Amino acid sequence: MRLDNFHLSYCSNIHPGESWAATFENLTLYIPEVRNRLDVSGAFGIGLRLSNEASLILEKPEKLKEFQDWLKAENAYVFTLNGFPYGDFHRQVVKEKVHFPDWTTDDRKNYTIRSFRILSELLPEGIDGGISTSPISYRHWFKAEAELSQAMEIATKNLLEVVVELAAIEKETGKFLHLDIEPEPDGILENSDEMIWLYTDWLLPVGVPVLGEQLSISEADAAQLIKRHIQVCYDVCHFAIVYEDPAETFAKFSAQGIQIGKIQISAALKVLIPENVTERIEILQKLQPFVESTYLHQVVGRGTNQKLTSYSDLPQAIEKLAETEDEEWRIHFHVPIFLENYGALLSTQSAIKLVLNQVANNPRITNHLEVETYTWEVLPEDTHLSLDESISRELAWVIENMS
Repeated sequence: MRLDNFHLSYCSNIHPGESWAATFENLTLYIPEVRNRLDVSGAFGIGLRLSNEASLILEKPEKLKEFQDWLKAENAYVFTLNGFPYGDFHRQVVKEKVHFPDWTTDDRKNYTIRSFRILSELLPEGIDGGISTSPISYRHWFKAEAELSQAMEIATKNLLEVVVELAAIEKETGKFLHLDIEPEPDGILENSDEMIWLYTDWLLPVGVPVLGEQLSISEADAAQLIKRHIQVCYDVCHFAIVYEDPAETFAKFSAQGIQIGKIQISAALKVLIPENVTERIEILQKLQPFVESTYLHQVVGRGTNQKLTSYSDLPQAIEKLAETEDEEWRIHFHVPIFLENYGALLSTQSAIKLVLNQVANNPRITNHLEVETYTWEVLPEDTHLSLDESISRELAWVIENMS
């Protein structure tokens, strides 16, 4: 939906189902319900999660036409896609496989380009479109520096092929599309410094001469093309987990000429760790319901000296709870954004408020806002609402806090 100068929606990865049939069924079921609950009279924006399997079906002209007809009938539009999860994302073990296939593979590149071609057909005139994607790969798959460098070389080549494709689409159709890379804990890119490193050490030094020769453009134009079509997906949960201040991060990106294509509005679980052993045992008991087998729930702790300690998953962190010197933990668990606390546990909702304040005061930061809470099925029972009520409540909370 339009909210002043912004496009606001929720990410449909909240709905289980990898096939296009399941994806379309969920959209036809929930979009009208959410629209009615929010009393949206204008066009309703959709943040579409499109798996590789679904993209292979939706690219067929008859299926694309069917979807376009439905969008027109519902007065709805697609402005952003979630292209991070390539395959299965619900009701089975996902964990680090969410990165597979990564940007070292043709599968990831081809899926992303196919998704952009679909988005270019769906995107209304006069609106830019983006697709969020993996932060290159899962960093713990690369045990040696040489392995990481080789992965970055291949990934950079694949990303540059996407840039060429997006430049061609814009030349042919006039539609501006951008790939929004999403840093997250334990990705090769997990913070703003590493995102900047992608540009300064890989995309620009490798891409400028390659694109200059391939497209017969100047070095300056090649650099501008890369920064135009490769942007950042700023997931509030992810950046809060690594304790980044939104205003500082936005300023760092701006100083480098790096644009934010999309902000995913999401909250992490937060724990203030008491000194008392008995109270720590109580915290441990409160955390147990959040230990589940579907997703990775990386933990980053912060001590008195501001030193950060990373744990690859929540069970590994819990093992250290009795002895840790951390004062706070932030946990990669996308909890509902409209709740600030869960009894003895908290959320990073305050980071969302800081981000929304920054965006409201400087709309140039981005115009794409997407609520992303996909963990409803694995949340403790006492946090459950009906799905349409949950989605509507989250969007209503954003609208209220934006105003």
